[in-house]
Amino acid sequence: FFSLNLRSHTWSTMTSPQLEWTLQTLLEQLNEDELKSFKSLLRALPLEDVLQKAPWSEVEEADGKKLAEILIHTSSENWIRSATVTVLEEMNLTELCKMAKSEMAGQVQEIDNPQLGDAEEDSELAKPGEKEGRRNSVQKQSLVWKNTFWQGDIDSFHDDVIQRNQRFIPFLNPRTPRKLTPYTVVLHGPAGVGKTTLAKKCMLDWTDCNLSPTVRYAFYLSCKELSRMGPCSFAELISKDWPELQDDIPSILAQAQRSLFVVDGLDELKVPPGALIQYTCGDWEQQKPVPVLLGSLLKRKMLAKATLLVTTRPRALRDLQLLVQQPIYIRVEGFLEEDRRAYFLRHFGDEDQAMRAFELMRSNAALFQLGSAPAVCWIVCTTLKLQMEKGEDPAPPCLTSTGLFLRFLCSQFPQGAQLRGALRALSLLAAQGLWAQMSVLHGEDLESAGVQESDLRLFLDRNILRQDGVAKGCYSFIHLSFQQFLTALFYALEKEEEEDRDGHAWDIGDVQKLLSEEERLKNPDLIQVGHFLFGLANEKRVKELEATFGCQMSPEIKQELLRCKASLHADKPLSMTDLKEVLCCLYESQEEELAKVVVAPLKKISINLTNTSEMMHCSFSLKHCRDLEKVSLQIAKGVFLENYVDFEADIEFERWAQQDLRSLRLWTDFCALFSSNSNLKFLEVKQSFLSDSSVRILCDHITRSTCHLQKVEIKNVTPDTAYRDFCLAFIGKRTLTHLTLEGHIEWERTMLLLLCDLLRNHKCNLQYLRENCRLTEASCKDLAAVLVVSQQLTHLCLAKNPIGDTGVKFLCEGLSYPECKLQALVLQQCSITKRGCRYLSEALQEACSLTNLDLSLNQIARGLWILCQALENPNCNLKHLRLWSCSLMPFYCQHLGSALISNQKLETLDLGQNHLWKSGIIQLFRVLRQRTGSLKTLRLKTYETNLEIKKLLEEVKEKNPKLTIDCNASGATAPACCDFFC
Repeated sequence: FFSLNLRSHTWSTMTSPQLEWTLQTLLEQLNEDELKSFKSLLRALPLEDVLQKAPWSEVEEADGKKLAEILIHTSSENWIRSATVTVLEEMNLTELCKMAKSEMAGQVQEIDNPQLGDAEEDSELAKPGEKEGRRNSVQKQSLVWKNTFWQGDIDSFHDDVIQRNQRFIPFLNPRTPRKLTPYTVVLHGPAGVGKTTLAKKCMLDWTDCNLSPTVRYAFYLSCKELSRMGPCSFAELISKDWPELQDDIPSILAQAQRSLFVVDGLDELKVPPGALIQYTCGDWEQQKPVPVLLGSLLKRKMLAKATLLVTTRPRALRDLQLLVQQPIYIRVEGFLEEDRRAYFLRHFGDEDQAMRAFELMRSNAALFQLGSAPAVCWIVCTTLKLQMEKGEDPAPPCLTSTGLFLRFLCSQFPQGAQLRGALRALSLLAAQGLWAQMSVLHGEDLESAGVQESDLRLFLDRNILRQDGVAKGCYSFIHLSFQQFLTALFYALEKEEEEDRDGHAWDIGDVQKLLSEEERLKNPDLIQVGHFLFGLANEKRVKELEATFGCQMSPEIKQELLRCKASLHADKPLSMTDLKEVLCCLYESQEEELAKVVVAPLKKISINLTNTSEMMHCSFSLKHCRDLEKVSLQIAKGVFLENYVDFEADIEFERWAQQDLRSLRLWTDFCALFSSNSNLKFLEVKQSFLSDSSVRILCDHITRSTCHLQKVEIKNVTPDTAYRDFCLAFIGKRTLTHLTLEGHIEWERTMLLLLCDLLRNHKCNLQYLRENCRLTEASCKDLAAVLVVSQQLTHLCLAKNPIGDTGVKFLCEGLSYPECKLQALVLQQCSITKRGCRYLSEALQEACSLTNLDLSLNQIARGLWILCQALENPNCNLKHLRLWSCSLMPFYCQHLGSALISNQKLETLDLGQNHLWKSGIIQLFRVLRQRTGSLKTLRLKTYETNLEIKKLLEEVKEKNPKLTIDCNASGATAPACCDFFC
């Protein structure tokens, strides 16, 4: 609970600090243009002597906060009050002017703000002595807020972060548009980024006498505390920490529009699924379980006019959406990159050291992401600064989060400290809390685990643990990530007999349960524990822990990890997510032998690289995949910056260049996989944002004689110059037999010429070529010439290229040469009509080498009749013909049937997604029931419910037992051309 009292009605008692705060609050509501106008109008007024002599340039450059400071130090309070009201009136800022008059002219007026409740209900002023009576509550809540930060943090950074987020809180901003219904605001974000701090600051401002003319109340409901409470009434719930207000609670709750309820840490409320939604209660005097009371408050079944502020981690957002009405979601991000950089500069003092430490943290994406929490920044700074002071290299600890946290922990104690029991107690509490999804430990938790408060004193003194300044006997860890690290340490430490006996009493799962997918879905915090556990399997780290604390690490832990990860291979092929998880864990371990064993069975992998850390993970382990045969690669935007970022400032360019150079170094290590593994035959690069430099590095490894790639697919990559570089790299590559190029290229003519050079090269063994780079009909002329001279190319796919009938004509000219060896031609969706079918029919009747033809998704219609002429010709060598969704006409079905009877070579015919109607199908089946020649597979859309068709179908199958008829070939999606192509 926190109450606000009405301010003094006259300014004769207001001190300069109070006036400065009020003036600053008013001026900070102005946008940039409004602030300029305010200064201009201010200068037109008769200025007091000191302000007249002050450099006006300082006023021009000042923001709202600075301007308030200048005015306070250069002008009298009476002049400031008068000038502020006058200027705001001149600017027609009605609401701010009303507030200024109320605040600065001693006129107590109600500010019209509907979201705070009805004006009549809100107009009650503080009673005599009420301000003094509430002062203890104000001071107590202020202490709670100040106690939120960790020792070693820098208050100015917190203020900046809080103010940046607080401006989005609508019920604290007088310029927010009016809203008839009360606000529900949800602050969400990862652990430790300041959600609770921001919420408590909002409580202070909600009840601040400088921001509201009426008495208002704020109540703080901590879910981590409420989870331990039994049934009670809502009145008892909010008054348990404020017994002196017991008598006032009914009157306070009766005016709910004046109250702010902060529900902090909703994700930590331990309730059965659906409990918050299923049961509700509208009576705040009725005894109910705490989850029912909170659910009723959030669903506004109780105190419907109250303002609600909820904080939660993202995992509870889905359930919260089912509870709250019209919520406003605000993501709290904690320290942004510039905040972290400034924090490092302040902590180190020396710019070179600070920036080196900052870049080391940024080089580890996982660690850098954790750095949005101030506590983690403090851990990193503390650890690396100590490394530098000792003259040691700060880089090794930053390779992994485990290495950094371990170095921090060990650096807090002298070697040989013999703190085995204390460390074991701490790790036990961490594991117990994490499995119970608790971040706060109470006295009874310590008692149940057999831990004495004296065991924790050393960790409290070193800020690894924190004792709650308000709730006595409660402890929390410096950050969730460090609790996860200590939980991993619990598993890594060698267990004593009594621990093995009592382990189940603590409800802590074993290693197999810890790493299971089922448990991780229920408790996502366990994922990072698994990473840390692999990190603690490192021999060097084990020795460091043993030397510092005198403890023994479990010799079986590495074998347990191997067994758990081996089960991944046994159950099913690794998904992309599972593979990332495995590679991350192996990198965290920094154990080459462990990596060799785990990745040895891998033969096919799919990787989506989203940051440089994932590149490091892949490079570390995949070099040991000696049986790896296929790599499918996808690279997100932002991994390489060279072709995607324009910087004007030199400092930005330098920062970008350093970051990109590091990415390229890691990429070089990763690409070594393609030139060092003799079994790797298949590379697919798709939907990737590459750069000129990264493409050249990859091509350099592809051209090496130690690269044995046989099949390469490049699909939708940028920049488009990458296709040119790949084609140049493939020229003379003897091992390459399959090549796929797909994407939008502005200079398709140039790339086609490169492809032609590739095919003409005497070393070229390319047999399969799939090209979808927007080729035109003119391109086909060059390609047809290559078909004549290429002795190896047997499969050509030009699907989705708008080559049209003219392009088909050029291709058929090449097919007519006896030197042409092409066997399969895919022309799916190439804008071909019956005219193009005529060219193809003529080529097929000239005994060309073509045996597979795909014309799907071309509106050939009557072209079917022309193709039938080719099928009837004994010179036609076609074995497989696909005409899926070609707008075929039913009245050509009889002719088609006759062609099928006479043809002795065609084995597969696909007529799917063509509306042949009943008449067309009956005609076709009547012919086929006689005989089908060589046909083995027929696909078409039919009408099995029609009795005549059904009877004919049975007769056809009886006459041709070797013929398979697929009558369900009516899917809305075209068959993949690669199925037919290869």
